[in-house]
Amino acid sequence: MPSLSESTQGKLQQLMPGSVIGIVGGGQLGRMMALSAKYMGFRIGVLDPTPDCPAAQVADFQVTADYDDRSAIAELAQRSEVLTYEFENVDADALDLVADTVAIPQGTDLLRVTQDRIHEKTFINQHGIGTAPWRAVNSLPELRSALEEIGYPAVLKTDTGGYDGHGQVVLRSADDLARLESVSADDFPPSILEGFVDFAFEASILVSGNGSDYVTFPIVRNIHKNNILHVSLAPAVISDETSRIATDLALRLADGFKLAGTLAIELFVLRDGSVLVNELAPRPHNSGHYTIEACSIDQFDAHIRGIAGWPLPQPRLLSPAIMVNVLGQHVPAVRAAIATHPTWNFHDYGKAEAKHNRKMGHITILGDDPESLADEAEATGIWDDLK
Repeated sequence: MPSLSESTQGKLQQLMPGSVIGIVGGGQLGRMMALSAKYMGFRIGVLDPTPDCPAAQVADFQVTADYDDRSAIAELAQRSEVLTYEFENVDADALDLVADTVAIPQGTDLLRVTQDRIHEKTFINQHGIGTAPWRAVNSLPELRSALEEIGYPAVLKTDTGGYDGHGQVVLRSADDLARLESVSADDFPPSILEGFVDFAFEASILVSGNGSDYVTFPIVRNIHKNNILHVSLAPAVISDETSRIATDLALRLADGFKLAGTLAIELFVLRDGSVLVNELAPRPHNSGHYTIEACSIDQFDAHIRGIAGWPLPQPRLLSPAIMVNVLGQHVPAVRAAIATHPTWNFHDYGKAEAKHNRKMGHITILGDDPESLADEAEATGIWDDLK
């Protein structure tokens, strides 16, 4: 069986082609990780409860079990040289149990920080990086006290779990708070209250590492509809100083984690050009899909190179671009558009069922002016249902 070879530069041990990378999670991110790894000569195993899940369709084998099934994780570990994960809701304790069996270059500290919003905000702030004002709240009295400090409007989020707006309640006035008065103390989950930020726009930056060296991707502007990312415009139109600030904080966070693989950093760009960090994702990210066509190395190649202990080139933007998400309700119209849009790069995730608001694929369009590209995509009417 192929083995790990020692790096001469003090980085992670280098994984050789032919080795097996095990991916915990079989969704679209796992699928695109697997495709990148395949081009580099690696074999792929996937752990996911859904047979023939998107990642398994391009993998060498699948362990069909729940993500927290420790015997299944142990099986994947025994059949792999390296483990990675495609989402953050992974049982970190289960991964720790197999750390003597298989290399886990990303580690579990990264998971534990990003799984818990309080730990995440604390980690970010401890590295001298700003966030929205926040307070940990575990009861209605604590929520009232936090609102006195932060003020309205604010958003109450569960400390763990939640995505695309789930697990969140926006509090705009005392009337909204009154609606929570019926929640019993036993039913009040550990939560975090975050103050609203008067930002110019939302953005994100990707950073990838191999445990000691780190590179960043261009900063992109993100537009959300119904709390789901709708379109990313690359590059974001920002000043050199804003770019410097965002790049610096990305590299600081990567070094703080001794990052292996790709980390996504969601940002608020304020009206004065300063930057706050909103959230972290310990993996490739929806807003980075444009990199597949538009950059000299994409976020998935960088992730695989990073966890394999390979050197990382600095990504270059080869063309401005936009990425548009394809949700379940958009699939028929998007498939019909294949015949008439030769400049659209279509990505289908291979999911069995197209559910409303479920991410089924994405489109990347290259061109000179991302704003015009976005306008042209919207003019098709495919995404008219989004608010």
